[in-house]
Amino acid sequence: MTELQNLLHDLGGARVWVEVLVLLACLALAYGVARYARRGHSADSVWFGRHVFDGLLFPVLALVLIYAARHGVAQVQPVAVLKVALPIFTSLAAIRLFVRVLGASFPQSSAVKLIESLVSWLAWGAAVLWITGLLPAVLDELDAIHFAFGKSRISVRTLLDGVLSSGVMLVVVLWISATIERRILRENVGDLSMRKVAANAIRAALLLLGLLFVLSAVGVDLTALSVLGGALGVGLGFGLQKLAANYVSGFVILLERSLRIGDVVRVDNFEGVVTDIKTRYTLIRALNGRESVVPNELIITQRVENLSTADPKVQLSINVAVGYDSDVERVRQSLCAAGAASARVLKDPAPAAYLANFGPDGLEFSLSVWITDPENGQLALRSEINLAILQGLREAGIEIPYPQRVVHMKA
Repeated sequence: MTELQNLLHDLGGARVWVEVLVLLACLALAYGVARYARRGHSADSVWFGRHVFDGLLFPVLALVLIYAARHGVAQVQPVAVLKVALPIFTSLAAIRLFVRVLGASFPQSSAVKLIESLVSWLAWGAAVLWITGLLPAVLDELDAIHFAFGKSRISVRTLLDGVLSSGVMLVVVLWISATIERRILRENVGDLSMRKVAANAIRAALLLLGLLFVLSAVGVDLTALSVLGGALGVGLGFGLQKLAANYVSGFVILLERSLRIGDVVRVDNFEGVVTDIKTRYTLIRALNGRESVVPNELIITQRVENLSTADPKVQLSINVAVGYDSDVERVRQSLCAAGAASARVLKDPAPAAYLANFGPDGLEFSLSVWITDPENGQLALRSEINLAILQGLREAGIEIPYPQRVVHMKA
């Protein structure tokens, strides 16, 4: 409380206006530099944001200038205003870092808002404790509370330091990986699948390095992780075989490029467009809006039909039966005309009709047509061609027979 009383006394001094002018000058200079550097950058940048104030660069520049000005003013008079502004802009910079990076990395996540609110409360709470001079006392109290884990004793302060360090590490890793993917991979790696596997590998490597750095920072002996690594290896070998197989299969798919994002595939009687390839599973979206999560091991070990090959043409067969007394050549011409009437059917190769079988109820014909857009679906095209076939056969007076069965009765 003595420090708080001294701060209030200094704030009531006669030369506080000098610090106010210095603070305004620092803010104006930080705003001008940030506004000048923002030109030509996108609105979703972490450094600049949509406006100058909601980016990370402005509070960081203001913090640096205020820190330098504080030492300069302290040589002439007691510092009060700049002393209060320093923790305020430190908290503001931390909030901007978490909010901008998490918002850019997880734009659709509902948990981001909760994390942003939690970070804001913690940052402003720490700023209040810093300003009032209670922060060292609170940290000492937290350091005095210990938990016993076997022979080890860990304080609450150590746990909080680990959580905060992990959070900062996670945000920085997400920021660096997103920057590498946006600035380097998108410009130099044209294939979407290869860019995806490179981004995942870079993110995993950065997370591992960050985790080791955090453990070392909180005082964990890294040599003790060798036993933990051996236990994890055994667990992956016996208990997580399927999970490990799916992850390995995911990297195989991305490296071999047997499937690519945007391909039309059929897996286990489910047909759709590959929307995303994760390291563990592949997302396939059907034309009716349903989305299937297919484990990567299934794609590697079972047969998968890829309709998006080098030759985009796909054959479509439609079967129809007519009476035995029908003119075969006229039926073939009518079927071919019905197939050629659709705008989606290719002219080369042209539709062809074949007498496929002598059925129990009539002559069975098969109409073969070729299309190049299977991703647009086949049901609507089949319906269009079937309607044209029905109309053409009726106009030609060709009968479509009903199934007939003869029952012989013996006395």
